[in-house]
Amino acid sequence: MTIQVIVLNGGSSSGKSGIVRCLQAELPAPWLAAAIDTFVDALPPSLRTTEAGITFAADGGVAVGEEFRRLEAAWREGVAATARAGARVIVDDVFLGGPASQEPWRKALTGLNVLWVGVRCEGAVAEAREVARGGRPRGMAAAQAETVHRGVVYDLEVDTTRTEALACARTIAAHLA
Repeated sequence: MTIQVIVLNGGSSSGKSGIVRCLQAELPAPWLAAAIDTFVDALPPSLRTTEAGITFAADGGVAVGEEFRRLEAAWREGVAATARAGARVIVDDVFLGGPASQEPWRKALTGLNVLWVGVRCEGAVAEAREVARGGRPRGMAAAQAETVHRGVVYDLEVDTTRTEALACARTIAAHLA
């Protein structure tokens, strides 16, 4: 079975983006990156500050509205269509709703060979990365560290708490062989 899509799920600042870059460098064939952060950045500014779109609370909480969900569904289908057209894709997402967030991906990726990967990181470590990184509401990383994994089913899990992104990427790559 040839994997066509790798889905990485983990909380904010868990190290998913670093793993994606390492996978792209390590894997022999080209893989496209499809990150939820890129999707959010592509939203018009009006949807990054209203209840219809996505809002970030001062304590790190995230709320999404109906228009966000509609556009996210279209984005997800676009990612799936890209894989069906022959491109390999690495998805970097945050399953805020746990299994309820995984299910739309499962439906969109029906018929494709997918490797589901949980990217774990202890809350305190993710929080320290969040502070160093800046640009995110404080508390988001710690709040998401465990909740995004509850009830989610994976083929593989990696933990970036004490393992570098490159080693995690190599672990994932070994599952593609």
